[in-house]
Amino acid sequence: MAISAKDVAALRQQTGAGMMDCKKALVECDGDMEKALEWLQKKSLASVGKRADKVAAEGAVGSYVHGGRIGVLVEINSETDFVARNDDFQQLLKDVCMHVAAANPTYVRDDEIGEAEVEKNREIFAEQMKNEGKPDHILARIVDGKIAKWKKDICLVDQPFVKNPDVTVGQYVDEVAGRIREKITIRRFVRFEVGEGIEKKVDDFAAEVAAAAQG
Repeated sequence: MAISAKDVAALRQQTGAGMMDCKKALVECDGDMEKALEWLQKKSLASVGKRADKVAAEGAVGSYVHGGRIGVLVEINSETDFVARNDDFQQLLKDVCMHVAAANPTYVRDDEIGEAEVEKNREIFAEQMKNEGKPDHILARIVDGKIAKWKKDICLVDQPFVKNPDVTVGQYVDEVAGRIREKITIRRFVRFEVGEGIEKKVDDFAAEVAAAAQG
């Protein structure tokens, strides 16, 4: 069937893929836009998979400051310095910095979580479930589910991306990597928040509450 330039342009705008790839996707999917989008996504993930053993030692560090109270630094690696200057890469870096500021993850991915921390939370969840009267024969399964959810909540790559909650941060990174055709990985981040970790005096807290009530 004939594929219109308008459909190709619309698919390109939606996915960021090249014109030829968009046209091929529409041809392969008989002009069905939704199927063509899925076709491109699978192609992108396949491209990422092929580059899994590549070394990503270049890249860039991005920064973001929100309202003078939250500051973020993020390092994202790529295979080449050239790609690190690419507009898509720079937008990714900016987006991840903003996500870290908003979502406050603890780790990049779950293999960074220490076993002692996992076991501590497992004990806490088990005790909570016992207090709720959950039967022993399903307790372990419930706790396993809570551990899995807890890991996703605190790990950057598993969190729903703040600008598009339908995908995780990790999936967003893979989408960009597929378009750029290089391996891209989030290596590390640090997040600062004014006053974080400082225990305020009771009278300071009371003054804040009073001021808020008057305002």
